[in-house]
Amino acid sequence: MRSRLPKILHPVGGRPMVGHAIAAARALDPAQLAVVVRHERDLVAARIAELDPGARVVDQDDVPGTGRAVECAMEALGEIEGAVVVLAGDVPLLDGGTLGQLLATHHAEGDAVTILSTRLPDATGYGRIVRGADGQVEAIVEHKDATPEQLEVREINTSTYVFDAATLRRGLASLDRANAQGEVYLTDVVAFARGEGGSVRAIMTDDAMSVEGVNDRVQLAALGAELNRRTLEHWMREGVTVVDPATTWVDVDVELAADVTLLPGTQLHGATRVGEGATIGPDTTLRDTEVHDGASVVRTHAELAVVGAGASVGPFSYLRPGTVLGARGKIGGFVETKNARIGEGAKVPHLSYLGDAEIGEHTNIGAASVTVNYDGVHKHRTVIGAHARTGADNMFVAPVTVGDGAYTAAGSVIVRDVPPGALGVGRSEQRNIEGWVARRRPGTAAAEAAESAARGVPVDAVAQSAASADAEGDATHRGTTSDVAHPADAGHTDQEREAH
Repeated sequence: MRSRLPKILHPVGGRPMVGHAIAAARALDPAQLAVVVRHERDLVAARIAELDPGARVVDQDDVPGTGRAVECAMEALGEIEGAVVVLAGDVPLLDGGTLGQLLATHHAEGDAVTILSTRLPDATGYGRIVRGADGQVEAIVEHKDATPEQLEVREINTSTYVFDAATLRRGLASLDRANAQGEVYLTDVVAFARGEGGSVRAIMTDDAMSVEGVNDRVQLAALGAELNRRTLEHWMREGVTVVDPATTWVDVDVELAADVTLLPGTQLHGATRVGEGATIGPDTTLRDTEVHDGASVVRTHAELAVVGAGASVGPFSYLRPGTVLGARGKIGGFVETKNARIGEGAKVPHLSYLGDAEIGEHTNIGAASVTVNYDGVHKHRTVIGAHARTGADNMFVAPVTVGDGAYTAAGSVIVRDVPPGALGVGRSEQRNIEGWVARRRPGTAAAEAAESAARGVPVDAVAQSAASADAEGDATHRGTTSDVAHPADAGHTDQEREAH
């Protein structure tokens, strides 16, 4: 993988590869579940504990090979009996249903070993299934150890097995490292079981991608795309509209209700839940977010947020963790929220930031409003009551409370509580400096407009007169080669004319 991250921790469909293997194994309801770790042991073990606290982490020693890995697991699990299912940690599309069929066949046929196989057009790098005349599996031969005739075989081992526990235990005890790679091969147990006269059967699956492993990032991307295709197909058959599957990505743990519509550019990650009839997108990314029935979320990024039934969000909104928007509420364009509860029917329509805030039901927050929640050391909370109306360009310097039914004036900095029903005004008195433009910006268009207004002449009339004068001046210059003073130069010194 050429990565600091261990291979089995690379995510596919929002879940690390080993998480898919654990989920498939758990679908069998096993008496015990062991995950064998070696490379980056502590990092992998910690992630496994998060994914499945009931899984037992088993350490493989310095002896390499799959056979040694299973031997370590068997030693840790003790004197177990019955069927032992073994699967690889880097086969993310393998599902519990396929494993269940393999296990059922093992029990029904009384096999010593039952192997899941598939057929590939190009089997390079895979262990080959070598069958006898009776169709039973005689051996699994690794690619590097295969003869030219065996390399022609297209049926390959998928590293997924069901062993009889007693046969597995005896077979593991017989293994050595006499092979091209100097490893202890689990596949040698197959030949051992066959030598004992046990039944060794290979069940072939036609779904080759479901048993394909990941060895580099190219394969990771290919299997990720295939898993996403299968996930979208599942949800479309459950009544979800996916307008453009090519640009829509949905993680395996996402849950969607009937009549959800996913527009192009939508990405749903983690434990996101979308309720019936909701519309998501276009160009929206939700992670671990709940969207309730009938809501609309447009061109939005949200994480650990809740959007109530019938509410609307976006476009170009950012819902940070802790945002809760009530039913039929609105978070509009270019709004950022964090740790904010916005009540039922409340609206934050435009260009605002609400952090560490509580907004009451049916309150309207004016455009360009900010809850000033951080004093450089601590975060503080702003509370605005129900049915309040705040003016545009308000700063709420927390901690501060605006009561139910209160108003605040546009341009106010609110630093003290506003009682219910009151009008809060927090701005300095305006003063006008007369004649400032004429003194400080003479000769500008603004100065000319101000002078015209003082004389009662419409600005458009002045503009037309100036245009006519310019046209006459141009005509004069075109009609003679002599120097003609521009009317604007009259009465000015050379320095003033240059400045003009």
